[in-house]
Amino acid sequence: MKSTTFQRNAFFILTCLLISLCGNAQLLDGKRQKYTKADTLRGSLRPERTNFDMLKYNLNLKVEPDKKYISGYNKITFEVLESGKKMQLDLFENMQIDSIIYKNDALKYTREANAVFIHFPKELKKGKKESLTFYYSGNPTIARTPPWDGGFIFTKDKNNKDWVSVAVQGTGASLWYPNKDHQSDEPEEAEIHIAAPNGLMNVSNGRLTGKKDLKNGFTQWSWKVTNTINNYNIIINIGDYVHIEDEYKDLDLDYYVLSYNKEKAIKHFAEVKPMMDCFYEKFGTYPFEEDSFKLVETPYLGMEHQSAVAYGNQYVNGYLGNDLSKTGVGLRWDFITIHESAHEWFGNSITASDIADMWIHEGFTSYAEAVYIECRWGKEDALTYLYGLRNSIGNQEPIIGDYGVNSEGSADMYHKGANMINTIRSVINDDEKWWKLLKDFSLTFKHQITTSEEVIAFFEENTKENLTPIFKQYLYFSKLPELEIKKEDNVVYYRWKANAENFNMPLNVLINGKETRIFPTPDWKSFDNGIDKKNIKVNEREFYINHPF
Repeated sequence: MKSTTFQRNAFFILTCLLISLCGNAQLLDGKRQKYTKADTLRGSLRPERTNFDMLKYNLNLKVEPDKKYISGYNKITFEVLESGKKMQLDLFENMQIDSIIYKNDALKYTREANAVFIHFPKELKKGKKESLTFYYSGNPTIARTPPWDGGFIFTKDKNNKDWVSVAVQGTGASLWYPNKDHQSDEPEEAEIHIAAPNGLMNVSNGRLTGKKDLKNGFTQWSWKVTNTINNYNIIINIGDYVHIEDEYKDLDLDYYVLSYNKEKAIKHFAEVKPMMDCFYEKFGTYPFEEDSFKLVETPYLGMEHQSAVAYGNQYVNGYLGNDLSKTGVGLRWDFITIHESAHEWFGNSITASDIADMWIHEGFTSYAEAVYIECRWGKEDALTYLYGLRNSIGNQEPIIGDYGVNSEGSADMYHKGANMINTIRSVINDDEKWWKLLKDFSLTFKHQITTSEEVIAFFEENTKENLTPIFKQYLYFSKLPELEIKKEDNVVYYRWKANAENFNMPLNVLINGKETRIFPTPDWKSFDNGIDKKNIKVNEREFYINHPF
């Protein structure tokens, strides 16, 4: 398929992001030297947030595409964890607060940047379940280059019918609805009631529970999510959709695509079943079976919206017909279908508390691409793909971001993260043990909020290997570990040069064509006498390091 201008531009943008040359991305803007009060309000956890656990969001919203305007309310149910009179919710400052109602009375509030501080007339008591209704309206921020910057997308399909969606990962769900906009707290369930112009359908997360003609030119579409869900995953998709139904084992597969793409989608989405075969085997069953699995065609490339995965890859293989690895392996499958669906396990089911730890989402998901390749075409092709992805790794900034200020690390969390995980597999050096470990990780942390420290501890405890220094070198430092070599008196010596303390990683090398495992440390060790440097090669497809060979 010939690339469109949209395809060429989108590919250029992602390529820039992945090699850390572009700095205005929604997620991939790297670490900054200075942070504002607004950054702290968004990224930190203080009593105004931690005293309250969000239990349910019940969104009721009208979307007027011609005006690019939204209005409605979010009824928020929460549990009081510690007694208090003040709560922080979040809503972008360009959005109008119409009122905040608690027990039939309007609450007082103050605003600072995108934070809304709500003042209750009396102290809310620990252990109580409470609710408030937050009414709001306005013209939400419009995305310029979605999904890399956050905002609404108001566009038209090729039949000139309205096509509306939103993408806000990193930017924040509070761009379009009031919530506690921090990944550490997910509502346990959600209802989404969206009024769209007659003749169009809204598709949101979970299951469709109702459709109602409002007799005012709008139809309300109601959806319900019965699992915990990230704030940024709650979604609106309005368009001229048709529904394609399918099934995988006990899992409902639902595809919502523009009406004129139905036949194309039926053929293209056949890839979902072999994907599920692979992911079920390697990661465990789909984490949100109660809410079904959906792909929803969107006017932007893609996003991992839970149980309503955004799909905009033009029904072609690769990334808009391009191979990010430049090896040819990436052209055998649809990047968006595989990558964004893998996020259902890594990102949606297993969620980082602070976006500084977003490698947990993106590193494991990028590695899942190679897992899918291995399931379909074998390990050698998976290693070829991972090796090819290294061309887009910058190694200029740490993968881990700054905590408490809504800042993630570098774009290396994707491809460097995947190659780090593959390196750890090679360190373990036992594929049966590796696949059990990966699946146990997915199942143990299912529907959990976690941190880098917890993930690293799990891998170390369940392998009895000294993995902490390895994780820390790749995550907390920009440079790769380097194998240093020197020759003295006809003896070849080797050691690790690394930033992480006690970095002792085994390494597979070829000596005279025979694979051998060596155990470098920060101290010099020697090869057997008679071994020449020119006859030593690192197994660099399985270990991502710097070396002199």
